[in-house]
Amino acid sequence: MISRYRYKDTVWVDITQPTDEEVAKVFDEFHIQPSIANEFLTPSIKSRVELHRSYIYLILHFPAHKNSRDVDTRQEVDFIIGRNFLITARYDTVEAIDKFAKVVEVNSILDRGIEENCTALIFFGILQEIYQSLINELEYTESLLGNIEKAIFSGKEKDMVLALSEVSRNLLNFKKATDFHGEALDSLDMFGKKIFFDEHFSYHVQRIKNEYSKVVHLMRNNSDSVSELRETNNALLSTKQNEIMKVLTIVTFIVSPLALAAAILQINTTTNPIVGKPNDFWIIVGFMALASLIMYAVFRFKKWL
Repeated sequence: MISRYRYKDTVWVDITQPTDEEVAKVFDEFHIQPSIANEFLTPSIKSRVELHRSYIYLILHFPAHKNSRDVDTRQEVDFIIGRNFLITARYDTVEAIDKFAKVVEVNSILDRGIEENCTALIFFGILQEIYQSLINELEYTESLLGNIEKAIFSGKEKDMVLALSEVSRNLLNFKKATDFHGEALDSLDMFGKKIFFDEHFSYHVQRIKNEYSKVVHLMRNNSDSVSELRETNNALLSTKQNEIMKVLTIVTFIVSPLALAAAILQINTTTNPIVGKPNDFWIIVGFMALASLIMYAVFRFKKWL
């Protein structure tokens, strides 16, 4: 599906789930090399940037949001940045782009009262919206880790093993998707300011790199928090299991001698010191109870319990 937006002298063409016909039509209109068509139609392996004679071709991957219909953990957005046009292609719904498109439709946020290249304003506006959505997602993860921490110290260590694993997986997906953004943005800065954009281009690149740095910083903090919480959770689980094993061992140690004594008294012999005497049952029960109390007192004195 093709959506078109116009702001001053710039045209933004947004293609969602591109088809051969749509890509051919748009490429013919803006004189884009046909060799890039295959890149637009199929997802790429990693983020990169290419410089062509009259435009810059940029591929960026972003972590897929939970409502994505794609089974992949990444969403790809392709950009062709020309002097007076911007072409974007995506294979799934990207809420940040849809949100920014509504802003462009009303021409509200872009009019800054400064003579700048409108293509750059739209392009960097899209990137800023996407990075802000990633920051919001990571801030939500940070609050989720706070809830997990409370649960860990509330005795729910076992339940938090799966929760910590899911958060760790999401953070790993974030890192894989955004690993090459720093290099791509550096190349974009070099190509943009040397070829056909004005002096404001480097400023906007630096601003977007600052947004990316926030994403990296939040990812690192959350990853460190997950590691610390996992170690704490494992330590508490291990301690709880050790306590259970200690109690079971002590119970076994108390019961075993009593079971041995009961087994000895059951031996069918000619003489038996207790069996057959008056109140023999109560004598045996009393003896076992007394032995149990003595062993319990010894364990308490030794601080084994």
